[in-house]
Amino acid sequence: MMWISYHSRKGGRRLRIRIGIDIGSTHTDAVALEGKELIVADKVMTTPDLTTGLLNAISKVMEKLGERKNEVDTLMIGTTHGLNALHQGKGLNRVAIIRIGLPAGEGVPPVFDWPEQLANFVTYKYMVRGGHEYTGEEIVEMDEDKIRKIAEDISGKVDAIAISSIFSVVNSSHEIRAKEILREKGINVPIVLSHEIGGIGLLERENSAILNALILKIFENLINKIKQLLSSLGIENVKLFFAQNDGTVASEDFIKNYPIFTVAGPVSNSIRGAHLLTGIKDAIVMDVGGTTTNVGVLHEGYPRESSSVVEIAKIRTNFRMPDIYTMALGGGTIVNKEKIGPESVGYALINKGIAWGGDTLTATDVAMIVKGITIDGTNPQLIINKFPPEYFLSIYTKMVGMWEDAIDLMKTSKDDVTVIVVGGGSIMVPEKLKGAMEVIRPQNAQYANAIGATLTKVGAIMERTFSYDQITRENAIKSLIDEAKSLAIKAGALHTTIEVREIEEMQIPYLPGNSVKVKVKVVGEFS
Repeated sequence: MMWISYHSRKGGRRLRIRIGIDIGSTHTDAVALEGKELIVADKVMTTPDLTTGLLNAISKVMEKLGERKNEVDTLMIGTTHGLNALHQGKGLNRVAIIRIGLPAGEGVPPVFDWPEQLANFVTYKYMVRGGHEYTGEEIVEMDEDKIRKIAEDISGKVDAIAISSIFSVVNSSHEIRAKEILREKGINVPIVLSHEIGGIGLLERENSAILNALILKIFENLINKIKQLLSSLGIENVKLFFAQNDGTVASEDFIKNYPIFTVAGPVSNSIRGAHLLTGIKDAIVMDVGGTTTNVGVLHEGYPRESSSVVEIAKIRTNFRMPDIYTMALGGGTIVNKEKIGPESVGYALINKGIAWGGDTLTATDVAMIVKGITIDGTNPQLIINKFPPEYFLSIYTKMVGMWEDAIDLMKTSKDDVTVIVVGGGSIMVPEKLKGAMEVIRPQNAQYANAIGATLTKVGAIMERTFSYDQITRENAIKSLIDEAKSLAIKAGALHTTIEVREIEEMQIPYLPGNSVKVKVKVVGEFS
């Protein structure tokens, strides 16, 4: 696929403009596209609070668009606001968790193995009688009176509530009824239901719901700040979307309720961007940033999803996440004698890197000498003056070995694969790597994340457990497709464009009754 610059466009009908923003550890990238043509691309330094850098990026793109800023109709953002807040334990909601599962689910209490920094935000923890079997049949009637007492107990004391129930992915009626009771009792804070967040596995699904509840306020504040900025720029009626973990996007209204689906959005953006920049549907993608290299797999144009439990802030979860291997090797990675990383100067590279006049040897400094890379504002002689030539080759060989090991780790066979390298640090990667039949660095690779956010589709995934002894396979899949389509419409998809991208069935050997876990993914164009 060819990307052209704004200044090379020659006449023709103008299309509405989309802006994509991706927040990285070092830079926040911003692009504006008219149709599929790149008309503006820029970078700003990522700020510690993320939001300031994001707003700066939006302002800068709007400034470059000039009078055409009023043609912007969609703004897509890939951000780690939620992930950073969980890692830092800052700005989070006070949450109550209600588990419906006694007596069957009393063995392990909620948040029992959480890091103290996050567990302290879960200020109320309850276990209530109720729950369902894997068949959807009630284990025991839910204790509605207990839910009413809980409502009185927590009224005015929490910012959000999470509700989980045994096998709610099969039968969600207890979670739904518990929410109804809380509302009847005057509870008006956000309520997160676990069956809307995670899959099979009570503890992991419960954790996922609590994490979602913790970061609701983070995204509400972020969305308000973005809208205030757009209003101050005189820009109205811009639709706001956020990148999701699976390489699709969802509307602001959807993400306000399910912000946890954004924590891996930027990583997925890079994989989607690699596909959009090359047209290649299946490959390994290496996104080399300022602090890390994220290695993922492009499968049929979308990120391959992880099949294992994923930890977020050291907490086990089971919502959809890309299969990613991350290593501490980026443009700002610090080189100390023979040791590479894991420390990084990050967004301070242009101040601390030796080539910029600083006193810290970084991976970029090393690659500049070995590969002969030219970067504006640098002086390679400053690097050469400090170290012998053979030292740089030794370090660079180790860097290459780290990338090659990552490729080998993500491959599913011994055959060589196509490798696409993107990100601001992709200039450091050599033209040949062991295990790669070819190494492709597409034009505008440094903006792959932002482009991936801008041109992707709205998506939704539904996962349920069925007993094919109780429902036919055809009816089970059809019902799940209908649910997924409804969710996609809720996320901002145009109903006439929605298509099924993936249907996955997995036999569950430890459950009787021909039990199968079914997952359906659908995508569609913006409504």
